[in-house]
Parts: sequence; structure tokens; C-alpha cells
Amino acid sequence: MQLDAFDIAILDILQKDNSVPQRAIAEAVHLSAPAVQRRIRKLEEAGVIRAHVAVLDAAKVGLPLTIIIEVHLENERPDRTAPMRARIAAEPAVQQCYSVTGEADYLLIVTVASMADYEALTQRLFEGDDNIRRFRTSVALGWLKSSMQLPLDKVPV
Repeated sequence: MQLDAFDIAILDILQKDNSVPQRAIAEAVHLSAPAVQRRIRKLEEAGVIRAHVAVLDAAKVGLPLTIIIEVHLENERPDRTAPMRARIAAEPAVQQCYSVTGEADYLLIVTVASMADYEALTQRLFEGDDNIRRFRTSVALGWLKSSMQLPLDKVPV
């Protein structure tokens, strides 16, 4: 889908506050409310808008630990990584997972309530998988920035 300046303006508003009424978006981007509604629907159908969610404060809902895990594999062949990837995809505690370059093969961001929960998580994800050479854990001590907002001012239109 080719995005135009109206789409970018709509997306910029929505990613900052998804509860902005469509009539307010229409006023801000100088379109009619039905035009904004059609554009949002097309953006959803094209997968540009992947979800409408509330961003929660993990600590305030009882999940104060954010942990970064580097996973190092023996073999990166898809048939060897598929079981681990399926476990990761199905695990609610995994907030993000990236296949990466460098020493590690995967980087996971997980959120848990306690170190005991983290130990149980690593057992579920990694125990008994002979393709996992090792994993390394870093516990986040605090956060400077946490955002899923994309820098839309850099998107070519």
C-alpha cells in the first residue's frame, strides 16, 4: 500500500492516542470524517495498522521485571529453530522477539513478576532443546524510553 501525506498524518495521530475521535482526526488533517474512516479501514486491511491496544504500565499490573535474553543457537536452519520459535510465539511473557545479527541469534524482551517466574519461563522456552547452545540474561534496572511509535516524519510520501 502506498501511503500519502493524509495517511501519514492520520497514523501519526493514532499512534500517539488511538482514542482520538475520527471527527477530531478529520479536522486535524483537513478531510471529512467518512474519508478518515475509509482510510483507517484501508490501513487496517493492508496491515499497516496491526492492532488497537492499550499500553499498560507493567509494574502497576504486577509485572515489575523486564528481562532481555540473548539466545545463541547451534544451528539456524528453519527446521531446527521452528520448535523454539513456536514456543516463543505462544508465550505471553515474551513481549518482543527479534532474529538478530551478531553473536546472538535471537533477542527476547520478556516481562515477569519475579525471578522464580523467569526461571520457569526459561525452562518452558529452552529446557530440553538441544539446538540452544546457551542464553544470556540481562535484567533491566530501569527504562529511559519505551515506545512503539514510529518516526513517521521520515517516511517518504
